[in-house]
Amino acid sequence: MDKQDVIRFANENPVCFLATIDEDRPRVRAVLLVKADESGFYFDLLSTKQVVKQLAANPHAELCFYNNAADLMQARQLRVAGIMEWVQDESLTQQVAAERAFIDELAGQPTGPLVMIFRLAQAEAHFWAMTDVLKEHFLERVRF
Repeated sequence: MDKQDVIRFANENPVCFLATIDEDRPRVRAVLLVKADESGFYFDLLSTKQVVKQLAANPHAELCFYNNAADLMQARQLRVAGIMEWVQDESLTQQVAAERAFIDELAGQPTGPLVMIFRLAQAEAHFWAMTDVLKEHFLERVRF
């Protein structure tokens, strides 16, 4: 396993779960990956969402990507834990807002001005499959 395996899996399975901390309670929600590359895992979040406030208070986060296999023996997940950073890249923000313009219709208002790009970096990733039951602490880790 190497960084490219991790990047490929994340990009092929872009709907994932993001866990944050809200005071002393965990919060998990499904999010849609913008992209994964050598520098980390990128997401767009709307500035009005609670998740943004949670990340501002505590930037530690974990992602869980899942290949959605119907056969549990083919199921595979990728867990990535690290620090979520706000990325101030106007061109990427505008690109993502344009690509996800359908959200404006769902929200009933333009959401482009609310789009914020975040990157999970300073991270450690590992895969897990059913064959890894009781072996999690031995699994190979990849750093980002």
